[in-house]
Amino acid sequence: GAVALYASQGAPGYPDLPLQTRLAIADERRAARPSQEEAETRAADLLPAPAQPEPEFEELMTRLRTAMAERPDDPTGWALLAQNESRLGDFVAARGAQARLVELQGDAADAAALAFLGELMVLSAGGFVSPEAETRFDAALGIDPDDARALYYKGLTLAQTGRPDLAFRIWQPLLERSAPDNPWAAAIRERIGTVATSAGVDYTVPAEPGPGPDAADLAAAEDMSPEARQEMIEGMVGGLMDRLATQGGPAPEWARLITALGVLGRTGQAAEIAGEARQVFANHPDDLSLIEDAALQAGVAE
Repeated sequence: GAVALYASQGAPGYPDLPLQTRLAIADERRAARPSQEEAETRAADLLPAPAQPEPEFEELMTRLRTAMAERPDDPTGWALLAQNESRLGDFVAARGAQARLVELQGDAADAAALAFLGELMVLSAGGFVSPEAETRFDAALGIDPDDARALYYKGLTLAQTGRPDLAFRIWQPLLERSAPDNPWAAAIRERIGTVATSAGVDYTVPAEPGPGPDAADLAAAEDMSPEARQEMIEGMVGGLMDRLATQGGPAPEWARLITALGVLGRTGQAAEIAGEARQVFANHPDDLSLIEDAALQAGVAE
């Protein structure tokens, strides 16, 4: 299938294009993107129909939609409507509600609100990042350069417009610091190998991390004999430590490791890992808070 697609759409037998030519083509592709309105029109027949909610929830949604028509300046109501329309899969309606919310917030709109609006625009366009949607992600990153949702879609924008090299530079560190259950982590993991190949980067997609010892694991170990408990936790800690050292990982996994080392009485290692984690997550206050809580539990808080 790939060979047939390349034979019809590619240029077999021809050498790779020079870098400057490829960059020029990417710029042209970027400038020629359809608008949000055009993209939504094209995607209208391809998007699945919104979910049919239960009668009680449908009644609540009807009342909420009516209320917002009567109270168009209520930001709380628009936020609620955008979230619930999105859950139902009516992304066009959700996008309209979120756009109104951002309009009402004006200069007070935060990165999360702008990135969510951009995401709803992408979903309304069937996964295509329009120039208008990209503007929202850029605005979000201007407020918070570490907003993960905006970073994911900024990378997707670059991947769609012929700049896999720049997409890879955004996605690799984002994947390495994301928890496995973050919604963008699975999407990046699925695409980053292709992006790296297109960018000429020798990159192996890291295996999806398994869990390290958490509070439930440590509690379960309390009922074991001291030898069995030690062996179980040592095995978990060893695997987690190796993975974080070679591949990195999200803050919750670093926190688990620090806590587990404290349980094992290896406070020197716990302090060392906590110090390294503080450097890794120095610019991420929420993650840093997890690290400090773990250090406190392990008895190595600064």
